[in-house]
Parts: sequence; C-alpha cells; structure tokens
Amino acid sequence: MQPIQTELGRADLRPLARRNLLKAAVFAAASAFTFPPLGVASASSDPDLEKAAPSFDNKMVGFMLPHEQFPAPQLVELGVAAEQAGFDLLATSDHLQPWQANEGHSGAAWATLAAIGQRTRRVWMGPTVTCPTFRYNPAVVAEAFATLSLWAPGRIFLGIGSGEALNEQAAIGSWPNWVERSERLIEAADIIRRLWTGQQIVHQGQYYKINARLYDPPSQTIPLLMAANGPKAMRRAGRYADGLITDPKTWKEHKSEFESEAKAAGKDASRMPVLVEQYVVVGDTKDREQAAELWRFGPKAFQTYYNIRDPKEIQQRADTEIPLENVYGDWPVGTDPAVHIKTVTELFNSGVRIVNIHSGQADQKRVIEFYGKEVLPRLKLAG
Repeated sequence: MQPIQTELGRADLRPLARRNLLKAAVFAAASAFTFPPLGVASASSDPDLEKAAPSFDNKMVGFMLPHEQFPAPQLVELGVAAEQAGFDLLATSDHLQPWQANEGHSGAAWATLAAIGQRTRRVWMGPTVTCPTFRYNPAVVAEAFATLSLWAPGRIFLGIGSGEALNEQAAIGSWPNWVERSERLIEAADIIRRLWTGQQIVHQGQYYKINARLYDPPSQTIPLLMAANGPKAMRRAGRYADGLITDPKTWKEHKSEFESEAKAAGKDASRMPVLVEQYVVVGDTKDREQAAELWRFGPKAFQTYYNIRDPKEIQQRADTEIPLENVYGDWPVGTDPAVHIKTVTELFNSGVRIVNIHSGQADQKRVIEFYGKEVLPRLKLAG
C-alpha cells in the first residue's frame, strides 16, 4: 500500500483570490479518493441497522444533548428517550468548559456518544461541534470517530469547527487569530478524511506533520459537516465540507455564500446536509426565562464571547450586555404544537435538511414527549 502524501500551504481566507494555491493543493490531493455516496453500506454493516437508520438525503429533526447543562449519564438517558420518541438525530456539544459557569456541567462528548451508540438502533449521532485543531489533534479525532462508526455503523457524523477560547486556550494556552484557526480547520479536515481511507498518510502541512495509518478505518463514509457563524465561515463550509452546521439567523443572512462556494467547488448545495440548531421552550414564561438565563451568551457567542477563556466572565458579560428578550425573542415557546411545527416547517422550506431542537429548560423529558406525541408525527404526515 503506497503512502498518500499531501502538503498544504497557508490559506488566507479573507479574499478568495488569495487562496488559489491552497485550493489547488487540496483539490489535487482530494482527487486521489472516491468516497461512496452517503448512506451506502459496506458488507460489514448490519442490514437491520441500515434499514432502520435515516438517510442524510431526507429531512430530519434532531435533538440537542447539551453537555454544558446536564451530566453525561443523564444525557445518555435523554438520547435513548429521544430516539424512542421519533427523533432522527442526536447532536452533542463538545466542550472542555461550559459557555456560562451557571450551566454547571461539561462532560466528554465522545464518551457520551459511545454510550448512546450502544443503547440506540436508529438515530444518527455526532458532535456540533468538535474542534480538531488544538486540544484534539486531527489524527486523534479521525481515530475516535472511525471507532465510533464501527460501534454504530452508518449512524455517525462528525461536525467540526474552529473552536472557542473557553476550550482551546483553556486547555493548551494557545488562541491565535481567526485566519490561523480557519487554516488549521481546513488542514485538519483534509487529514481526517485521508486517515479514514485506512491508507498510510504522509502529510507535511503548514501546521501538522502526520505519518500514520488507521488500522481500523470506518466501514463506510462518515459525513463531515463544518460549523459556520458568519460569511467567511459559510464560504469555507461550502467549499471544504460535506455539509453545514449553523443557526437560523446565519442561514437566513448568508445562505448564498455557502451555496455559491459549494457550487464553485463542484458540489450540489441542495444535496448537502444543512443542520440548523433551533432553540425551543415547551412551557410558559417562567420556563422560557429560566432557559434564557443559562443560554444568555447566545446572541454574542460568535461575535465576541468566543474569545473569552473564562465561563464566569462570559456569564457576567452576558448578564450585563444582553437583555433576556434578545435571547428568546425568536424561540417558539408554548404548548401549542402549531407554533413549533410552523418554525420547523419554515426552516425545511428554506433549504435546511436537519432541524436540531435545543431546549435550555430543566425538564428535557417534557420537550421530548411533547415533540414525540404532538410535533414529529404531524411533521412526518405533512412531509
């Protein structure tokens, strides 16, 4: 087996014209591989699981498992309940520390995914998102998700992003500027994909030097989605990822950047999975305000707070700078199924493939049961 050699230079993502050298290198390296279409099973896959698992080609409703707010054992139980209620996908946050100190938790996402994989049979699972560039080396990320995919064949996706200071700076003391973090993310995605082929990889890049092989590669393709919260990141995801992870506001404002860059890379954006995280509350005003207190950082998370290392400082600044109504202003709130169905349907109609339901309220079982009985069946009938 011949080693695969890649060499990547710096990628200045600010003007597209200044990235031509990197693009050429990435595309030339990528042309050495042909991945099977998403959802194609290998001979080693369990046929019953393949029939049961949803396809990334279909519209899906996911459920968010926030490690910031609940301990990992509780998240496993919620994940099992969400599958039983009819959710198609489970997403986990992946943080070393919570965004706000008052959220109170921060378990290891990969361990949670492994536990859920052993107790579920149908749902897709993955992080939104893992940062594969600082506290995690990309080779370690590739190995971890290859192994997860062997435990849950055909049900694992990998969401990646450029990170936050509360994780990366806190863990290793390094937090460079956005350009470097974005370049690292592109290079890491390239390394992960090549290691997943199971071939010997010799990579001499700008940031990483890898000479390794995964001896237990994935039995089938793992979709690699990339997070984006602004126009430059949307273009990056369109060009370098299999799909997108974002929020409703970014999708509405910068959808065209994602689609145009995907087209420039020879992809059909309409076939790429787009996952949008939608906050909801199944309850009253009190439930809404309690949830918003824990997720108050949201409106400025990727404007300024992602550069802050300390969750206590993020919480203090959010309390001072962000009124609660700015947090929950566009959340569907209440126990009228029509309110929730309307929000999800509008996202689907805008081109979103996966609506990932995230509720910050304390009673997560209430959300799961409400959606399982009142929302998901009607969405499936309508779809």
